[in-house]
Amino acid sequence: MAGPNMPTRVMMFRDFVPDKVRVFLCLFFALAFQFSGGIYLSSVSQMVGSLALMQEDIMMAGYASFVGMTVIFPILFRLKFRFTTRSILLFVCPALIVCNLITMYTDSLPVLVIVCFFAGMFRMWGTFEALSNVQLSLTPTRNFAVFFPVVYMIVLGSIQLSGLLTVYLGYWANWHYMHWFIMGLLFIVWGLVAALSHHFRFMKPLPLFGIDWLGGALWSIFLLSLIFVFEYGKFYDWFDAPQIVIGTVIAVISLALSIHRMIVRRHPFISLEAFRYRNLTSLLFLFLMLCFFLAAPTVLQNIFTGSILKYDVLNNVSLNWWNFGGTVLGCILAYQWHVRLHGGYKVPVFLGFAFIVGYQCIMYFLIDPNMNIEWLYFPTLLRGAGYIILYISLTVYVTGIVPFQHFFQVLAILGFVRTGFGSVLGGAIYSRVLQYIIPENFQTISIELDLVNTAVNSETFISVYGEAMRQATLVSLKEMYGWVCIVGVLFLALILFEKFLNRNVVGRLPRIRRIKHIMKRENAS
Repeated sequence: MAGPNMPTRVMMFRDFVPDKVRVFLCLFFALAFQFSGGIYLSSVSQMVGSLALMQEDIMMAGYASFVGMTVIFPILFRLKFRFTTRSILLFVCPALIVCNLITMYTDSLPVLVIVCFFAGMFRMWGTFEALSNVQLSLTPTRNFAVFFPVVYMIVLGSIQLSGLLTVYLGYWANWHYMHWFIMGLLFIVWGLVAALSHHFRFMKPLPLFGIDWLGGALWSIFLLSLIFVFEYGKFYDWFDAPQIVIGTVIAVISLALSIHRMIVRRHPFISLEAFRYRNLTSLLFLFLMLCFFLAAPTVLQNIFTGSILKYDVLNNVSLNWWNFGGTVLGCILAYQWHVRLHGGYKVPVFLGFAFIVGYQCIMYFLIDPNMNIEWLYFPTLLRGAGYIILYISLTVYVTGIVPFQHFFQVLAILGFVRTGFGSVLGGAIYSRVLQYIIPENFQTISIELDLVNTAVNSETFISVYGEAMRQATLVSLKEMYGWVCIVGVLFLALILFEKFLNRNVVGRLPRIRRIKHIMKRENAS
């Protein structure tokens, strides 16, 4: 049952709003915030042409938004106990509207990156505030295994749906229309909050004293520098360029300063104790491998569908429907396993990775220049299901080993990998390997291809040369998928021998009195 002074109904709304409508509105607010952001990566090709920027520039701004979403985690509850929900939402909505306006019209890369970083922070702040108000309505028993499937269904489902909407609006008009649509959606949320909510507090406001703002800035600089190195490494030819060397030095220095602040400060942005929890290293490794496997669709499948199959953006984004279907399926499976069957963690973690490795294995056999797009539906479904199963199961696992005091700090640490540098690192690895094997395979295929060869004349040389490059790309993609499959199978065998996943403990949200006591103790010390 709900604890004292924390009723299960959503108290931010005025009395005339029905209880069921309150829950629906909070979920709608969270969905709207997840759709919003600084830029929308599905329109990257249009933005490159419109803003005269490189693809790496747009991707850097997109990753900056993810970094902003990650680094705000440790202070989310401090902000919640300082401001009312009405105040927060009435600030976040116009802030995101301004961010969308700036990103539409600026042609300055530093401005774009900084604005996207703050847009990510506002996005996560608004989403957290909306969902935290309905947690007890969704699970009066405070069971995180019930709550997180809803959270990740909204978060990961929004990624697929916003990608579809971005491409459709961009194809119908241009990429600006997605920003205008989101701004209109945020205006609706803004109006609903202003008309239907009122200020409500569970306790007296706690000041924001003692927050290590400099520590948060150092962690952000570390992540952004690391992402810069991995994203621009190919363009600048890695450490042969001073830009990559400087980025690496900045990352090392900011990391060293962050660790120093963890040791010397009484209340650092992320406590040293948060890194000492048992099995945290194993969890970070699991998320790093997840990012490595999920980078294959971003790099390998995009090369295959774009360069070989010549799909346009509409055909490519249509696969998001099947990814979304897999997300729904995986959410249902994870909910049934953790809530209905009360199962442990090894089975869903193994199943999630098996789905993703299964995607790689199927793609290995599907590499064919004459294939139909329907062949990609099933592996895309598997990938989406495995993705959300792992996110739900591993996050629920964290609730059982980390107390509430450090829970959001640990989520931030995991976010350093899963929404920080993990994805861009995986993409950098694939791109780097392809830089070597495509020329190697082309040289092997075209060893007798020259104008001296009597079978090739000057008129057919260009077409034969193009076909040789096409075949070299196909062979290279198949080779890459093959190696990823081998790594994936070995990794699945490793999961079977992991003992820390055998436990079956699910954390629960502490009662409001306990949270209040923790907040006051941290603020006083």
